[in-house]
Amino acid sequence: MDRALYIAMSGAKQNALGVAASANNLANVSTTGFRQDFEQARSMPVFGDFYPTRAYAMEERPASDFNPGTLVHTARDLDLAIENEGWFAVQDDSGEEAYTRRGDLKVDQLGRLMNGEGKQLMGNAGPIVLPPFEKIEVAKDGTISILALGDDPAVVANVSQLKLVKPDLTEMEKGEDGLFHMRGAQQGDVQPFDDSVNLEIGHLEHSNVNSVQALTDMLALQRQYEMQVKMMKTVDENAQTTASIMDIQ
Repeated sequence: MDRALYIAMSGAKQNALGVAASANNLANVSTTGFRQDFEQARSMPVFGDFYPTRAYAMEERPASDFNPGTLVHTARDLDLAIENEGWFAVQDDSGEEAYTRRGDLKVDQLGRLMNGEGKQLMGNAGPIVLPPFEKIEVAKDGTISILALGDDPAVVANVSQLKLVKPDLTEMEKGEDGLFHMRGAQQGDVQPFDDSVNLEIGHLEHSNVNSVQALTDMLALQRQYEMQVKMMKTVDENAQTTASIMDIQ
């Protein structure tokens, strides 16, 4: 009897994890540059001398979907989207380099070039900090040009260049911060600048989440969860019935 109970309990727990993954995808359907997570379930045998027939369900996120999202024209100079393959390099909360497709940029009061998530963009020489300017332009190769405050309008200076990279997608994984990191990377490991990556200026890349599919997956997992809970109740009722029969004897 305990086999059915624990298998149903394990299934319910893993279904809840699957619902969380689908809900996270659905919650980010409007997040610029977001990459949805895949989720799958598989049977996991219990290893040991006394459990050769037992197998439990295990929910996992094997990878993220790297297919591009749709590009939307905004006509804003600091809205950037990457053409085809490639990534922006940003600084994560621990000060290490990470990667994202989010290109809704702005310059804060300290002159730091940030994206909409509050992550500072990296250049070839480190985090990008810009001097005071009247006008800013970004070229397709990521070169940043400004018209400094008080300068002649004809004097435009190249002050930095966005670090655009093209890592091996099979070696990338999404961290808990939502940014992508290289699998197994040691502290200080970074990807090289790739001059084949180009930008679409005045565009943003939307999330690649299919909202209908994400909602359908979440509903299916919720129904599976309800089925597992119902099975647990059935097992409990059977156990009570068995106990009552034993009491009669």
